[in-house]
Amino acid sequence: MEKGVVVELIRGSTSWAKVVEDIVKLEKKTFPKHESLAQTFDAELRKKNAGLLYVDAEGDTVGYAMYSWPSSLSASITKLAVKENCRRQGHGEALLRAAIDKCRSRKVQRVSLHVDPTRTSAVNLYKKLGFQVDCLVKSYYSADRDAYRMYLDFDDSI
Repeated sequence: MEKGVVVELIRGSTSWAKVVEDIVKLEKKTFPKHESLAQTFDAELRKKNAGLLYVDAEGDTVGYAMYSWPSSLSASITKLAVKENCRRQGHGEALLRAAIDKCRSRKVQRVSLHVDPTRTSAVNLYKKLGFQVDCLVKSYYSADRDAYRMYLDFDDSI
């Protein structure tokens, strides 16, 4: 990974406001309005069963991953995004590996996520780290946009 370190966002930290502001901007640029958590980001981060990791590259937030563990059996990667001009530098893989490790530390058996099948770089990254396609979920994002539901079981994971 070029210049950058994965950091866990801790509520109340001195960097909290700046990092959240940077992530909201990235969220708005990356995801269509109806898929964006920009309006509810703070509320999402207040949940006790959720976490956020980000890549700090010399003070610049270049990517982030949100994850949650809704039960003791499973966890979800709910968001993963990297600034367009910082892609293909290993940031997404570093974030995904760190999020998987955080989920694994919760002793869950499975991590799942949803991804647009047309985002082949993302699908390939998930497969590279051991995720498998479970099924195609019709109209997941909108009436004309489907999603793969993918999963990683820890008994045969990376």
